[in-house]
Amino acid sequence: MNKLKGKVAVVTGASKGIGAAIAKSLAAEGASVVVNYASSKSGADKVVNAITKAGGKAVAVGGDVSKAAEAQGIVDAAIKNYGRLDILVNNSGVYEFAPIEAVTEEGFHKMFNINVLGAILTTQAAVKHLGEGGSIINIGSIVSRVTPPNSTVYSATKGAVDAVTGVLARELGSRKIRVNSINPGVVETEGTRTGGIIGSDFEKQVIPQVPLGRTGQVDDISPIAVFLASDESAWLTGEQILAGGGLR
Repeated sequence: MNKLKGKVAVVTGASKGIGAAIAKSLAAEGASVVVNYASSKSGADKVVNAITKAGGKAVAVGGDVSKAAEAQGIVDAAIKNYGRLDILVNNSGVYEFAPIEAVTEEGFHKMFNINVLGAILTTQAAVKHLGEGGSIINIGSIVSRVTPPNSTVYSATKGAVDAVTGVLARELGSRKIRVNSINPGVVETEGTRTGGIIGSDFEKQVIPQVPLGRTGQVDDISPIAVFLASDESAWLTGEQILAGGGLR
């Protein structure tokens, strides 16, 4: 229960889904957590309340990661509230699935701004404070490997996240900052439910390809983040952990 005692973490996009589960799991292991949200303050407050009721420490902080000043503000909140930063989880992300004929400039820039630029800007702000032993965890996706139809732009953003992870692992290694990614498969979240993925023909087509035979849950992903944030993974950097029940 104390793998991360004394550590401070920022989790972007943590008001729901995978980000919320990661924030709660990091806090359960002793980390003080900045729970970032872009629009759902009520969702972030629920996560903070769950953490504090369990005896942990957390604060909700709004901010759009695709804007440099706001990304900096999210990181600054960690320093203001807890005096340090040890862990950054770049979880903020959006997705749209559409055939190539339906791809728009607006959709392209929205996904790249949040999924890629957001991770870069937040990391840029964080590295000023991360010291030796710091851990950056990017949330990618298995779509960068399995490249499903109708995911041209989304898969491209997650391929970019893979590349950013590798580059920064090399760039920051001399500073003893580790950079890894978790690449989930289909995971049941508020977003995949309201977006029509859960229960869809797409999900039904994917499940038979998953060796473990089911859709993922957020609690399948959050322990991996704890591992990558902790000293147990001190010899890992530049890794892409495929978390899709064996789908690849």
